[in-house]
Amino acid sequence: MIDKHPPPHAAIRLALSAAVLLAVAAASQGCGSADGSAEGTVSDRAPSGQPRRPDQPPGANSNLVFDVKQPTVANLDPGLLDAVRAAARDALDEGVHLDVTSGWRSRAHQQRLFDEAVATYGSAEEALRFVSTPDSSAHVTGDAIDIGPAEATDWLDRHGSDYGLCQVFANESWHFELATTPGGRCPEMLPDSSYRG
Repeated sequence: MIDKHPPPHAAIRLALSAAVLLAVAAASQGCGSADGSAEGTVSDRAPSGQPRRPDQPPGANSNLVFDVKQPTVANLDPGLLDAVRAAARDALDEGVHLDVTSGWRSRAHQQRLFDEAVATYGSAEEALRFVSTPDSSAHVTGDAIDIGPAEATDWLDRHGSDYGLCQVFANESWHFELATTPGGRCPEMLPDSSYRG
């Protein structure tokens, strides 16, 4: 009698092949979010080069800050966007590329990130150290931007206050907000996003 079921290893290979094809198809189509908001490009690495946590949005693009067709940029607070663009130009003069890894996020996207963080860290309380809820996220209001790679975040950490840009959370070196006037002094960093509430 002929067995009509494939051996287990064949099923595994078939599933892996399908997953690879789906990933390639998503990458070739520009990979916006499931709610159609085109909130970034695909990357499984954080701006630091370390594996991405659920709260660290996908993507990096050094030209994205100048592309107002992208919702992640177009929906940023105009003052924040102007400050980041000025910083990006000056950083480039020094050979440093400021890559946008995330800017504005829809409420649905932020909720997905929070839900993923709860699954990863085991509780909402622990997840809040790394990911804000849609009600408290500065990304949802367009008041925050994530920058990479590490060289860029280091440059912005040293020069960001010249543009009013400040690192807000001690555990997120890539997260910047317009938190002072240009040339002003940045406020003391919060330990993590759970302190914002």
